Amino acid sequence: MQKRDAVKLGVLLALWGGAFAPLYPELVQEWLENSDNSHAFLVPFIALFFIRQKKEILQTVPIASSAWGGILFAAGLLIYVVSWAGGLAFPARVAMVACLFGMLWFCLGSGYLRQLVFPLSFLFFMIPVPYSLISLVSVRLQLMATHISAALISRCSIPVYQEGNMLYFVQTQLEVAEACSGIRSIVSLTMIALVLCSFSRRGWLRKASLIAAAIPIAIVANIVRVTGTGILAHFFGDTVARGFLHQFSGMVVFGFGLALLCALFFMVNSERVRHGS
Repeated sequence: MQKRDAVKLGVLLALWGGAFAPLYPELVQEWLENSDNSHAFLVPFIALFFIRQKKEILQTVPIASSAWGGILFAAGLLIYVVSWAGGLAFPARVAMVACLFGMLWFCLGSGYLRQLVFPLSFLFFMIPVPYSLISLVSVRLQLMATHISAALISRCSIPVYQEGNMLYFVQTQLEVAEACSGIRSIVSLTMIALVLCSFSRRGWLRKASLIAAAIPIAIVANIVRVTGTGILAHFFGDTVARGFLHQFSGMVVFGFGLALLCALFFMVNSERVRHGS
């Protein structure tokens, strides 16, 4: 890309950023106030890192134009305007990323877009999922974690009674709150799995397997956390379920899930697996 083209692209990117400026205050506020979305601060930097990794390849791709990119950009802009006028934040935010797709596709062509599709798609992780959609999943995850944890705690000869998302012990009780549903770990580990896949040179099937494995790993790690918290609450009271130990156990169990995911990453990329497949 020549310097003149780079300047034009920079101006277009600045205009794109300015056009969607009304979305930023509320978006950043959601990142700050909801820990489920705190990973979003890293997303733009990770996407830029992926683009930088492709710098040498992009220099060899000829610049062209695509009418499909213009159509996508126009559609995204229309959705943004309608959503903003109607006070709908989620479609407006999706339209923001879609417009970036369309603008780069229209200005740089399909060759560039093929190289940028992964970094640009990664930007969707910075859009908070609506609470109405999250609750549909988190409620089921809560009940599953509570049910399995109650069974595991009973296996440890600890008397426990489950009612909904409540675990009742002899001297205390424990609520498996929505924050303990594991949805936060699922989103975070899935994002990390995508990052790990970018370093893999294996086929798409192994990459897809790694991404899919992030979900059960996060669920298992969350069940381990709820079970461990229940056992500690039985012996030491409910203070361990609300204080520093609860927060610390969350970090430890997330580290456990991350270690499992990394171990799986090295396994699917090992030479032994490659020769065996």
